[in-house]
Amino acid sequence: MGAGIDPGVLDATFKAYDVRGTVPDQVDEDLARLTGGAFVALTGAGRVVVGHDMRPSSPSLAGAFAEGAAAAGADVVMIGLSSTDQLYFASGHLGLPGAMFTASHNPAQYNGIKLCRAHAQPIGTDTGLATIRDHVESGDVPVTRIPGEISQQDVLEAYAAHLLRLAPVEGRRLKVVIDAGNGMAGLTAPAVFGRLGADRVEVVPMYFELDGTFPHHEANPIEPANLVDLQARVVAEKADLGLAFDGDADRCFLVDERGVAVSPSTLTALIAARELAKHPGSTVIHNLITSRAVPEIVTECGGTPVRSRVGHSYIKAVMAETDAVFGGEHSGHFYFRDFWRADSGMLAALHALAALAESDVPASTLFAGYERYVVSGEINSTVTDQRAVVADLDEQYGELELDHLDGLTVTAEDWWFNVRPSNTEPLLRLNVEGSDAETMTRVRDEVLAEIRRQR
Repeated sequence: MGAGIDPGVLDATFKAYDVRGTVPDQVDEDLARLTGGAFVALTGAGRVVVGHDMRPSSPSLAGAFAEGAAAAGADVVMIGLSSTDQLYFASGHLGLPGAMFTASHNPAQYNGIKLCRAHAQPIGTDTGLATIRDHVESGDVPVTRIPGEISQQDVLEAYAAHLLRLAPVEGRRLKVVIDAGNGMAGLTAPAVFGRLGADRVEVVPMYFELDGTFPHHEANPIEPANLVDLQARVVAEKADLGLAFDGDADRCFLVDERGVAVSPSTLTALIAARELAKHPGSTVIHNLITSRAVPEIVTECGGTPVRSRVGHSYIKAVMAETDAVFGGEHSGHFYFRDFWRADSGMLAALHALAALAESDVPASTLFAGYERYVVSGEINSTVTDQRAVVADLDEQYGELELDHLDGLTVTAEDWWFNVRPSNTEPLLRLNVEGSDAETMTRVRDEVLAEIRRQR
C-alpha cells in the first residue's frame, strides 16, 4: 500500500491492548488506513464491523480504516456512532472481527482503536496487536484487485434488546439520574431505558448531547471531580441511584441516593453474587486491585475467585481459560460470559438497577452488604522514572508479602496497596485498602509521600 508509519509514532500509540494517541500528530487517517489493511491480514476476515464514538476525528478515522480493510479484500459493515460495548455486541451478534474508534476517557485531542476478533475476542500485544504494528510500520498490507464493499447497518435496537434479556429490571419503580458526560451513553441510554419505559425507570438525563469536546467535564468518572455534578443532581432529584459513564460507555460508576460514590469493587461483588445465583459454582475473575471483599464474597456464594492483571485483554483471556461467568475491575469495567466475555458498562448498570428494583431498601443499604473495607480509590502521580519508584518501594517493603503480577502489590495483615504504571498515560497508579479508615489513610499517605518524593 505504500510507505509505513514512523516507528517512533507507533511506539507511542500501540499500547498493551489498544492503539491510542493524539490527533493528528500521532493518530491520523494514514495510520488508520494501514491498520485496517493489517487487521484484515491478521484475521483473514472476509468481513469486518467498524464503529466509532462522537469525537470530531472519529468518523474520518473510521472511514479510513474501512478503506484500508476494503482495499485488503474485506467487506466492511459500518455501524456508525456506537459505544464500545455496542461494537462488541455487533462483533458477537454478527460473528465478525471488529474495530472501535475511541479514546475512551482520554481528553478531546486523543483518539484510538480497540480491536477484536470475531465474537469480541480481544486483540492485545501478545494476541496480534504487535503483528499489526509491524505491518503498519513497514506499510506491508494486502491490496486486492477487487476491493470489498462498505455498507451500513444499525444494531442499536438489537443491542438494547439483548442487554435487557440478560438483566431484566422488574420490581419497584426507580428514579435514576444518568450522566453521559457528552459521551456515547447519550446514544445508548435512551435506547435501553426507552425499552424499559418510564413506568419502571424514570430517567433524569445529564449531558446526553454527543460532544467529543466534553464541554461540561471529562468523561472519566473514576476521577472524583467528574462525579460532582451527578452527586448533586441525585440528591436534588431525590433519585434512587446515579449512573456515570465514560466517553465510550464501556465503564459505569454508581452514586447512591445520598450522593455517595459506590466503589466498583462493591458493584463487582453484587454482580458476582447475582451471576453465581444463576450459575452456581462458577468462576469469577477479579483484578488485583479490587477489594478483598470480592474474593471473600465469591467464595461465600459458592464460586471460585481467580485473580488477574489489570486490563481488558488480560481479564478476557483468563475468563476464556477458566470459563468464568463474570469478571470485574476496580476501574469500572465489568465482563460477562453471556456477552461474549466482553465488558459492558450498561449491562453492569442494569444489574445494579435490577438488584435495587427487587429490593425494598435504599441503594446505600443494598450496597453496604458488599462493602467490608476502606479503599483509597485510584490515585495517579506523574513521575519521571516509574520503574525506579516501584523498585524503591519493593526494597522498602521487602519484609512483607510482595507480588509482581502487575506492578507491585504489598500485603500486610490489615492492609494492602498496589502501585503500577498506566498502560495509556505516563502515570503511576496507587490503590490502597485497609481494615479501617485510619489504617488506609496512614498507608496511603506513607506510600504516596514516597512516590511523590521521587517524581
